[in-house]
Amino acid sequence: MAHIPVLLKEAVDILDIKPSGTYLDMTLGGFGHGRAICERLNEDGRYIGLDLDDDAIKRAEALTGGLRCETRFVKSDYCDLDKVLDELDIGKIDGCLADLGLSSFQIDDPKRGFSYMEDGPLDMRMDPEGALTAETVVNTYSEEALRKLLSEYGEERYAASIARGIVRERARGRIDTTAKLVSVIENNIPASYRYRGGNASARTFQAVRIEVNGELVNLSGAIEKAASRLDHGGVIAVISFHSLEDRIVKKTFAGLTRVDDGDKNLPLPTDYVAPEYVPATRSPITPGDEEIAANPRSRSARLRAVRKK
Repeated sequence: MAHIPVLLKEAVDILDIKPSGTYLDMTLGGFGHGRAICERLNEDGRYIGLDLDDDAIKRAEALTGGLRCETRFVKSDYCDLDKVLDELDIGKIDGCLADLGLSSFQIDDPKRGFSYMEDGPLDMRMDPEGALTAETVVNTYSEEALRKLLSEYGEERYAASIARGIVRERARGRIDTTAKLVSVIENNIPASYRYRGGNASARTFQAVRIEVNGELVNLSGAIEKAASRLDHGGVIAVISFHSLEDRIVKKTFAGLTRVDDGDKNLPLPTDYVAPEYVPATRSPITPGDEEIAANPRSRSARLRAVRKK
């Protein structure tokens, strides 16, 4: 399946692209959003795309034909975005986008181990050079650690049963493929639950993937770093795909835009400092029926954004 960027028009529109501006893409991915941003930039504009996936960077480099702006693709975790900008001698940016979903290229390549629909090695690393793999998590974490992981990161109802089944199965032989993990999951949940509301393996795969890539650990800090680099009028927009991500984004944005004025019946304190940021979205923007029909993977997407005054 070709990569289809989610909420493409909505995300790029809300950034309110300045033709000669500087824009940071925290998650290069399939370069769908990035290409759309670049197409609105002139020869004085700059685009910086970050990704841990070497293949993503190679694909993006091959898709720059016809663009007028300067493009920089950097292998980096978004939590190090401040270091990247410093190394490029960039102080302020005019906008920032983070699309937290996996690209279709990653999902559809069985060798990457992200998909529960295709058999492949149990990998799930966004950075192929990363030390931790899904196989290590599944085969070495304790039963309690696995239960907690599946419960917290996957919000899996049958976390305890699946964790117990994993430990029991790996005692017979290493669980080293996605098909083996899917089999363990399906054998340790009620039959009626297997295909209710989607594939029953989805939550376990999500949880393990988040653990392997540390996806939630640095998210709030990275958003705050990006927001601190915004120039006046700049926007940071984030697209999330599951409730855990969206909760972090919502909380972080609320912290940036919160007005703490005490008792509303009293004058503002003399040391009152108004927040630097205002919401650019009052409620999350979600895909319409037409987009969901064309790209079912967009169904759970949520776009939130804030603007620096």
